[in-house]
Amino acid sequence: MLSTGFFYPLLYQKIHYILIHCELNILKCYLNTKAYLQMPKKFFKRWLPDAKIVKNNKTLRMFGKLLHDPNLWHLNRRSVPRAFAIGLFTAFIPIPFQTVLAVGLAIGLRANVLISAALIWVSNPLTMPPIFYFAYKLGAKILGVKPQPLKFELTLEWFKVQLVHIWKPLYLGGFICGIVSAALGYFVVALLWRLMVYIRWRNKKNKLK
Repeated sequence: MLSTGFFYPLLYQKIHYILIHCELNILKCYLNTKAYLQMPKKFFKRWLPDAKIVKNNKTLRMFGKLLHDPNLWHLNRRSVPRAFAIGLFTAFIPIPFQTVLAVGLAIGLRANVLISAALIWVSNPLTMPPIFYFAYKLGAKILGVKPQPLKFELTLEWFKVQLVHIWKPLYLGGFICGIVSAALGYFVVALLWRLMVYIRWRNKKNKLK
């Protein structure tokens, strides 16, 4: 029969060994998870412009030091889907200086500023007329107003002359399109992020077999 003096040191060593083994496994899992999360970041970094372009934009100086918060430039599973939602929503809102709105929303919602600002170019000089005319027709249909043929220009002069006649259906349709696009963008990007992490994890697991 083992004595108490022999048993407790042996038990202590066994528990100590188990704890060290568990800690190593936890650390390994953490490092692997962190490595998996790097892949979506690398994908987005390939296509994003230099952050200095946004930081040095004269129209964004109103945000001051808020724009230099490092958390607004990180790429992670929360900030990226939010940024897609903000950028796509803003792209459908027919206002001058869309970048200011997108960056302001990104700061308030803690989203990636660069993606938020870049995605407003979904509505560019080529796509703007069909996008805003569709939004206008949608709003007119909901309000029961007969749509008129329009030529959209994202300029202050156009807004001064035309907006007073069409602002209700235009902004209603733009808001609805923006909300739908934002929701789709958010959930699709969030799903793709998780999918990319899973695929990388599965491939890594298959290599170890």
